[in-house]
Amino acid sequence: MELSHIRNFCIIAHIDHGKSTLADRFLEFTKTVESRKMRQQYLDTMELEQERGITIKLQPVKMMYHKGGDDYILNLIDTPGHVDFTYEVSRALAACEGAILVVDATQGIQAQTLANLYLALEQNLEIIPVLNKIDLPNSEPDRVAEELSNILGFKKEEILQISAKTGQGVEALLDAVVQRVPQPKGELEAPARALIFDSNYDKHRGVVAYVRMIDGKISSNEKVQLIGVGAETQALEVGFFTPAFLKSKQLTVGEVGYIVTDFRDVSRARVGDTVTNAPEKDVLAGKIKALPGYKEVKPMVYASFFPANSDEYPKLRDAIAKLKLSDAALFFEPVTVASIGTGFRCGFLGLLHMDIVQERLAREYDLDLVITSPTVEYRVELKSGEVYLLHAASELPDPSSIEKIDEPWAKLEIITPSEYLGGVLDLLSKRRGEQKNIEYASQGRVLLTFEIPLANIIVDFYDKLKGATSGYASLNYELIGFRESPIVKLNVLIAGERVEAFATLLHRDSAEKEGRDILVKLQELIPRHQFAIALQAVIGGKVVARETIRPYRKDVTAGLYGGDDSRKKKVLEKQKKGKKRMKQFGRVNIPQNVFIDVFKK
Repeated sequence: MELSHIRNFCIIAHIDHGKSTLADRFLEFTKTVESRKMRQQYLDTMELEQERGITIKLQPVKMMYHKGGDDYILNLIDTPGHVDFTYEVSRALAACEGAILVVDATQGIQAQTLANLYLALEQNLEIIPVLNKIDLPNSEPDRVAEELSNILGFKKEEILQISAKTGQGVEALLDAVVQRVPQPKGELEAPARALIFDSNYDKHRGVVAYVRMIDGKISSNEKVQLIGVGAETQALEVGFFTPAFLKSKQLTVGEVGYIVTDFRDVSRARVGDTVTNAPEKDVLAGKIKALPGYKEVKPMVYASFFPANSDEYPKLRDAIAKLKLSDAALFFEPVTVASIGTGFRCGFLGLLHMDIVQERLAREYDLDLVITSPTVEYRVELKSGEVYLLHAASELPDPSSIEKIDEPWAKLEIITPSEYLGGVLDLLSKRRGEQKNIEYASQGRVLLTFEIPLANIIVDFYDKLKGATSGYASLNYELIGFRESPIVKLNVLIAGERVEAFATLLHRDSAEKEGRDILVKLQELIPRHQFAIALQAVIGGKVVARETIRPYRKDVTAGLYGGDDSRKKKVLEKQKKGKKRMKQFGRVNIPQNVFIDVFKK
C-alpha cells in the first residue's frame, strides 16, 4: 500500500484515563476483532495486566479503515500510563508519526499526562488532544478543555470529545487520525532499515523482533543483518499484528510488523537495534547508517533476586534473560551474598516495575524467590580518591575508609486539588523535599515542583500522597543528580544472626525510626516459634532498636493432678532446658513473602 495511506500512531495518557478502552473501540469499529471474540482490555494479553487493570507492555495492532472511498492502514501501538513504564512509552513513540493524548474529562490534566506529552513533543509527533469519559455525570469537558488550552496550548477547536466506553465520537477521532497524522517517510528502493522497538522470546520459534520499517522492504526467508550487535540471521517469517501474528510475504517501508529470527540467544536482538538486508560488506564499510535507536535507560531502584532453592540458579538466569528481551528497562548482573547464595542484582524503574518482574518470574517461570530490600544507587568516594557506585548495603566498605557518600535526588512534579495543599507540603517536608515552585495550574488545582532524595519516594511515597489527597493527586519524577548526605548502614539481626537481605542504607536522621519500623513489621510477619526470637536493628556496633517475637507456650503441667508440687517443678525445669537448647540450635524460619512485604510499609 502507498505511504499516503499508512498512519502510525499511539495512545498516550495518565494511568486509568481510558487508553485500553479506546483501543478496544478502535478494534471494534474497524472490525479488526470479531464482536463475538471481543473482551475488555483486548490488547492487554498478560494475565497480570487483566488482573490489575493496568497496561504493562506496549502492544501493536494493524487496523484497516475505509474512508471516502479509500482504504487506510492504521498501525496503533497501545502504551502503559504508569510512571514506572515510561520507557515503554518512549519506545512506542519512536515508531510513530502521531499520538492521541487522552485526558479524563472528570479529572483533568495529571502529572503523567504532562510527562508523556513532553516525550511525544521531543519526537516531533503530531498530537491529537482528546477528552474521554464525557458520558459520565461528573465529567467537566468545558473546564478540562480550558486546562488543555491554558496549560498545554491546544486550540479549543482541535480538542475532540469522546466516550471510549460507549463509542461516542470514536469515528470522528479515526477521521482525525487520517487527516492530522502525517504519512510515514522513507524510500522503498533503498536498502532496508527497520527499527526494533520491542522483542519477544518464543520457545518454539526463537527471538521475535517487533519492527518499524523506515526504508526498503524485508521478505520472508531473506538474510538480514543486525547492525548494532553485528550479527546475521534469517528472517524465517515476517508479518503483521492483528493483534495475533499474521504471516505475510514481506514488510515494506512505513509498516509496523514482526520478524521471526533464528536466534536462540536472547541478547542478540536488542531493542533499539537496526535490521537491514544490505550485504555484510556494505554494513562493515559503514554504507548503511544505523538508526538513532533509544537512549540507555537508567534504573531508579535496585534489589537482588535469589532462588529460594540454590539448585534453581540456572533456571533463574535463563528466566531473567528471557524477561529482559521483552522488558528493555530491566537491568541485571550476577551477585553473591554469603548468607543467601548466588543470584542477580536487578535494576528497575520503580517499585511497581520490581513487583511486576517478581510476579512474572514466579508465574511464568515457576520460581520461588528471596528478594533483598529495594535501594537506590549511591556514589561513594574513598579517602584514596577512588569513586564507585553502590547498589546494595552489603557492598558498603569500612566506614573509616570513606570520604563521603552522595545520594541521588529527583525532580518531583505533583498535581493536586488546592484543598489538599497543606497535607502534601507536610508530607514533602517530612521527606526532606526542597520546594522549587508552586503554580496554580487551573481553578482549584496546583502544580508543585520539588527536589527530593530519590530514596524517600521509591517505596511508599505514592501511597502516602494518595492518602493525603483522597486519591486525587498525581506525580511524575525524574533523576537530576547526586548530592552529599550522611548515609549509614542499618543491619538487622534475627536471633543474633545478621540477615543481609534486610540490610539497608539510610539517612542518619531517619535510621533509628526506620530500624524500629522494620522490626515492628518483622514481628508481625515472622511466624512464632517454640522459642523467643530477638530482633535487633544495629548501626555500626550500636543497637538502636529491639523487639522480641514471643514463643508458643505449652502447658506441660496440664496432665499432672494433686500431689507434691516438686513433680510440677521437675517438668517445668525440663521444659526450660529444652527451650534454652532450642534457642541455641533452633533455626528461625523466615517465609519468602516476608522479604518483600517488610519493605511495602
